[in-house]
Amino acid sequence: MNHQPEELFTAIDSLLAAVDEGTVLPAPPERVRLREAAGLTQAAVAQALGARVHSVQAWEAGRAEPKAERLEAYRRLLDGLAQRYPAPQPTVRPEPPVPTPAPAAAGTGSRPQHNAATSTARTPTPTPRRSAAKKATPKKTAPAPAPAADPRFPHGPLAVLDGDGTAYCADGLVLECPAKTIPALVDWMLKESGLGAPRLHRHGKDADPLIALTASAAVRLGLPERLEGPEARRSLRLPDDHPVVKQLTRAKWKLTQRGFGPWPRIYRPAQAGQRQCVQLAILPWDALDTRAWPGAADLPPAELARVLGTYATRVLTPRGSTAVSGLELMTALRPPTRPVKDTATGGWVSGPNPGALTAPVDPAPPEATTEHPVAQGWDGGFLDEEAYQWVRDVDTLSDEECLLPHAVGIDINTAFLAASARLSVGLGEPVHVDRPVFDKKIPGSWYVDLSHIELDPRLPSPFTPSGRRPGGPAWYATPTVAYAVELGYDVTPIEAYLRREAGPYLDPWHDRLKTAYVETLADLGVAGDLDDRAFLAAMEHHKQTDPGLAAVLAAIKSTVKGGIGKLRERPQGRHYRDGERWPALERPTWRPDIRAAVISKARVNMHRKMRKTAEAVGLYPLAVLSDCVVYPSPGPSPLDFLPRDADGKPYPGSFRLGPTPGLAKVEGVQTMAWAVDLMEQGFNPARHIKGGDAVLDGGE
Repeated sequence: MNHQPEELFTAIDSLLAAVDEGTVLPAPPERVRLREAAGLTQAAVAQALGARVHSVQAWEAGRAEPKAERLEAYRRLLDGLAQRYPAPQPTVRPEPPVPTPAPAAAGTGSRPQHNAATSTARTPTPTPRRSAAKKATPKKTAPAPAPAADPRFPHGPLAVLDGDGTAYCADGLVLECPAKTIPALVDWMLKESGLGAPRLHRHGKDADPLIALTASAAVRLGLPERLEGPEARRSLRLPDDHPVVKQLTRAKWKLTQRGFGPWPRIYRPAQAGQRQCVQLAILPWDALDTRAWPGAADLPPAELARVLGTYATRVLTPRGSTAVSGLELMTALRPPTRPVKDTATGGWVSGPNPGALTAPVDPAPPEATTEHPVAQGWDGGFLDEEAYQWVRDVDTLSDEECLLPHAVGIDINTAFLAASARLSVGLGEPVHVDRPVFDKKIPGSWYVDLSHIELDPRLPSPFTPSGRRPGGPAWYATPTVAYAVELGYDVTPIEAYLRREAGPYLDPWHDRLKTAYVETLADLGVAGDLDDRAFLAAMEHHKQTDPGLAAVLAAIKSTVKGGIGKLRERPQGRHYRDGERWPALERPTWRPDIRAAVISKARVNMHRKMRKTAEAVGLYPLAVLSDCVVYPSPGPSPLDFLPRDADGKPYPGSFRLGPTPGLAKVEGVQTMAWAVDLMEQGFNPARHIKGGDAVLDGGE
């Protein structure tokens, strides 16, 4: 490019003027750092600036810059964040000294004594006491993502402890752990291990160190290799008179209400604001459920540390089952409290954090489970916002459909996660209103008659999980009623329980899990820039690329469904009686109304895609199960039936293939005759299209 000197001088003068006026923005990576340091989502920034989320994404990627008044407002925001969250200064830590071994007696071959007080990290080099098989790793592995540097946690979030005292860290480091009892292990974790992770939100808490115990490590520390006795197996915890529990009690350590089970949390009350808490995972006690972590428990310790470390870095340090972790992630990203100035004393006190769930609230009677105290004596009906379980009436099948050779099932990627994006949910208590005017912006539960809405019988009703037309007035979450309005029908609610205080509580949760899902799929060879055919080909073999990362991907998906399900955790234990309160009710995140809204939106999203597909090419589904829909097809690929526009792109609003939440992938392929035979017998082809029994996990 040839520029005249005058043009170059003018450009330089403009740049210098921008510097003088303070309108030059920080570099794109710094823009991202400042936003994340403040715990803000891209959606929150976009809303404050009156811009679109895509615009904020482009600014942070350096693909575009804000214009006019938004430039000044965005610079003002970044300057304010920079004052609150200055960039950390890089620190150079000296390499830890290598202890000089004491001379051993000639010919004894004994190991030098290890000083626990000066425990140091060492790289996993071959030693006589560890076999090569133990250190073997898969041929194709991706290293655990390096966590953000934090001098408080130099060895990462967690470790896997083997029976010889070797603690394998997530980033490949190996530590020597001298502990031979659980209390000694707790002390070592807190004082010497260097394990832990920084908080995900400035008002949150740092992650407690986690150590996963192999079977041999459990035995070394005095634990049974398996939980023994009928009571221990039933309660999934050690009895209170077990020697290990007594050791902890004598050492002044406490256990949570879960006791010493597969995921024991051991703590002392905080002193001077300092937490003293560690998390253990007892692998031989099935701490890693095979449905959520397929194959993970059978991995060698070093490889398991990589797998758990990847999850910890992309999601959070595991604190229990994936369902527990999903719920804990919500709180970690939107803590219930923050420090506020006490105007009377001038000191700092704990106050509610705007946009968070700050206190337990009871649901409205129709939102509660039948055993909840507020539901006792209630006969006004309940919300039935659940995932689809629908099979089309075989009498509606045409001859042309029956003659097609294939039935192809497509599955929506993390449908509940996609539904949680930009979803406004109630933050406070419900308020009862008679004869309200429907407003799609107000989250709540609406008692309204939608039975007059008649849709094509070849599609399921969008208003019921069974897909059958409603029989009269019923309770619905806001997204369901809003869809009836979208379809062009008048709605006249009879009554409602509404939450005026509302916000996109799940947005940070959605953003973090979406990023974790997409990045993990990309590590498995399924990148976002693949065309449809390349995407389908990559999905056929992605689990074989790296079984460890495949387990991480499964855990992320399980975290989504389990986290939504935990919002309505039901009572457990054979001694429970209806009407009694149970522990889950005392946490701010027991919110069945939020669960209902997510599932309602997911079901509506599925119906909208099916309706758009029918409008485009006259194609109707055979069956739906949660986020899987089965279509008749002239070929064995979804490319053989999914509609395209004149430019060859996916028809707007219909199903699209791809690796991000809300897009679709292949679930399974069978013959059309196979599908029709199941339908005639009253079975759901979507449950069996993959070659087995699908598990309907509607967030429970």
